[in-house]
Amino acid sequence: MKNKVKIIIIDDENLAREITKEYLSTKDNIEIVAECPNGFEAIKKINELKPDLIFLDIQMPKLNGFEVLELLDDHPVIIFTTAYDNFAIKAFEVNAADYLLKPFSEERFCEALQKAFAHLTDKEKQKAIIKNLIEHNEEETDYLERVVIKKGKKVSIIPSEQIKWLEAQDDYVMIHTEKENYLKNKTMKYFEQHLDPNLFIRIHRSHLISIDFIQHLEQTQKDTYNVILKNEQQLPVSKTGLAKLRNIL
Repeated sequence: MKNKVKIIIIDDENLAREITKEYLSTKDNIEIVAECPNGFEAIKKINELKPDLIFLDIQMPKLNGFEVLELLDDHPVIIFTTAYDNFAIKAFEVNAADYLLKPFSEERFCEALQKAFAHLTDKEKQKAIIKNLIEHNEEETDYLERVVIKKGKKVSIIPSEQIKWLEAQDDYVMIHTEKENYLKNKTMKYFEQHLDPNLFIRIHRSHLISIDFIQHLEQTQKDTYNVILKNEQQLPVSKTGLAKLRNIL
């Protein structure tokens, strides 16, 4: 390799980062450009420094490894590191992703590193692996407890209970909370499938609302209804949505 491989190490455990650095210290074709103890810093550094390769821990507080993947602008080669986790390992193996199971030996580390080096020139393959991992994670995950959103350099975590209603906007969804609105590159169908149906109801092809945030149902014409939310916002109700609402109100 003519140029040194730029590497970022992402792990909330200092010891794990030190072990990775120690194993990398014998390699003369690499440069560790950053260490990140959490997902927030990782997203910032990856998008800023554009590394060739990252070591990414899956189990981290605040933002886990899968959430970091979702918010990346760039697609470096990734070696995932994880403690024993059946779900994560299954996801990696199904999608042919490189991973290290903690605690890992230097021999196993070097095997993963050589495999990763071989993938450095295939950006499209890495992009496909990341996309498939995100989709696999979404399929296997229970109802969303939170939504992560990146706007510019700012990352926000929105607990599901703070979501008041969602509104379709072309290929995006506007998430409304009491204090702020957030645009997410997902579909209404995605949120309908991944938000708890005991807490949220789709009343229209363009609107999904928190049941707890409903004030009342109001008839505007003979066969036309609006939902009035607790902030006095009025949203149209489709015939299908009306049938659903009558079952719960």
